[in-house]
Order: sequence, then structure tokens, then C-alpha cells
Amino acid sequence: MTNFVPFALEHYQSLHERNVAYNLADSSVKCVTTREWLNEDEIESLLDTGLFYPEVNGTTALRGGIADLYTGATAANVLVTVGASQANSMVCQTLLVPGDEVVVMTPGYRQIWGTAQNMGCVVRDLPLRADAGWRIDLDALDRVVNPRTKLVAIVNPNNPTGTVMTRDEMLRVVAACARVGAWLHVDEVYHGTEHPGVADTPTFWGMYDRVICTNSFSKAYGLSGLRVGWALTTPDMAEELWRRHEYAVIAAAAPSMTLAEIALKPAKRLQLLQRQRQITQAGLAVLHEWLATQVGVFSLQPAQATSIAFVRYHREMLSYDVAEAIRQQASVLVAPGSTLGAEGHLRITVGYEADKVRTALTKIGQVVAGLR
Repeated sequence: MTNFVPFALEHYQSLHERNVAYNLADSSVKCVTTREWLNEDEIESLLDTGLFYPEVNGTTALRGGIADLYTGATAANVLVTVGASQANSMVCQTLLVPGDEVVVMTPGYRQIWGTAQNMGCVVRDLPLRADAGWRIDLDALDRVVNPRTKLVAIVNPNNPTGTVMTRDEMLRVVAACARVGAWLHVDEVYHGTEHPGVADTPTFWGMYDRVICTNSFSKAYGLSGLRVGWALTTPDMAEELWRRHEYAVIAAAAPSMTLAEIALKPAKRLQLLQRQRQITQAGLAVLHEWLATQVGVFSLQPAQATSIAFVRYHREMLSYDVAEAIRQQASVLVAPGSTLGAEGHLRITVGYEADKVRTALTKIGQVVAGLR
């Protein structure tokens, strides 16, 4: 396929993440080991899990547990997938045909952006305005969503900016979709990563009859290695997604679904969310200390959620070149802003041990201070 659009962010990470001393290009907190978060009974439950094909659309218990997170949802609304990434892919495969128009929030995680282009769709950006604290451009929303729009794709809370949409902004997006009959896809993987003083992000579930919400256990739970996610939508659309799911992967892994069921137990879920938030807050404190020493070199629009910082650098260089200089000179990996739709920025995670984050940031500052 000569015009294939690679997934630039994931490709850059996969090339280098195993070959640096400090990987701050990821978008989650340091993940738990299996040993540290399971009690003896839960370990026995995992060891007793049969390694046969599980329920293809997700175990009944897991789908029910996920549905319980959403008012009015049932297991029939849920399809369990291999991470949110597979759920997002199924959305495109189910809804889109060549020539459809797709509106994608920018900057953002560029999976839908690239997948739609590779399917022959026309992709239009829905910008977040840096000069307005990375808030959605509502005037642009009304311009880009038109009768040819088949799908509007939102990431809320946003990756990489950490912005959380207001209720009024959410209603404006729903109204724009309803006006033209477009489907609304909302990647909600950062629900549960809100910073202190920020209310829990409301879901788009229940706001519109053509909505598909995707999520996973990767970000808020620190369980990326499970590779378990889900799509939440109408029962009819869940069935349509399921048909594509069977072609792609058949099912998520049975042991992973057992662990996901455990993670949704109320006490266990609270434990995982609190752990993630504690790690994030420690890392953010280090980040803000460092930024105070970087006047004229780096600046940051404060985020409301996530363990990542979308840091602006004040150098007349492409973000890829800045990231490469940091990687080659300091053995620190960060994500170029260009891979997320915004030049002049780097995505840096702070979701690791504070000492690790401090050392890596110091190295980043030293490299960028020397760039001209």
C-alpha cells in the first residue's frame, strides 16, 4: 500500500523504548507487577483459570463489571477487546468506508486519525487551542462537522494535553453530531486520572444514541500489560463490533480477563486508582520544580488529568529533532509533539519514581539548553 500512513507515535516508541536509560515517552504510570497487587485467593483464582478459548465477547462477569461503571448500561452494551486500541480499530472498520469524512480532535492520540486515512477517508482536524488552555475550538467544531461527516472522534481526558472537557463543551459536540447524524467515538482511557481538585470526568455514555465509548485497564489502573479494553455502545452496535472482533483476534486472553475481573472489585479498583494518582502527584511535583528552573526554555499549560505533560520548548527546531537530540545525547526517550498533531512540544510522562523523573528531566534540560 503505497500511501499507507504509519502510526508515527507508536513506531517511534517501539523503535527506541528498550534502548534508552529513561523512557518518558509512555503515557501511563509505572505498571504493577502481578505479585504486588494480588492476595492469595486472587492468585489461586488466576492459577485456576483454564487456558481454553474464553467467551469471545468477554466473560459475562467482566462485561457486567464494566457495565456497572456506567449508569443504565448492561453487559449487552459491552464488547471486551484487546486493549482500547483494538476497540478503536473496530470502530473504524465497522463504521467507515472510503470517502467518508472523519473529524478528529487535535492534538490527540492519532490512531483514528491514521486508521481513517488508511481506509481512504477524509480526515478533518478539530483543534484544541493552545492559547486558550487547550480548550476545544467550538467555532471550528461547527465548521468541520458537516453533512458528509460519518464519525467524530474525541479523546477525553485528552492525550497529550490533559484537558478535560466541560459539560457545555460535551453538549456542543453531541449537538454537532446529532445535527448531521454522525457517530461519536470517545476514547475515555484517562478517566480516573484526574488531578486533585478536579472532579471525575463525566462520560459521554447516555448523552447521545450514536455514541461508542472506549476504555481500558492501561492508564488509570496501571495494568497496560493485560491488554484488556472495551467498547460501550448500543447492543446492536456492540454486535456489529463483535463481528469484526472475531476476524481480528477472536478473544482477549482468558488470564487477562480473570485479572480484569479482579481489578473491578470495588476495593481493588480503589487501590489501583489511588496508587496511580499517588505516583502521578509525586511526579508532577518534580515536574513543576524542574519547570521553575527552565524559564525561557520550557513552559507548560497546566493539565487537569493524566500522568503526562505536554511541554512546550522554546527553540526553533522540529519536535522530532529535539526528541532525537535528547535520546542520542541523554539516553532519555520523549514523544515528539508532531506525532500527536502539535509541533513545538514534547510529551513527557511523570508517572514513575520521583528520583527517576528528576534525573531524566535534568538531562532533558541540559540537552535542550545547548540546542540553538
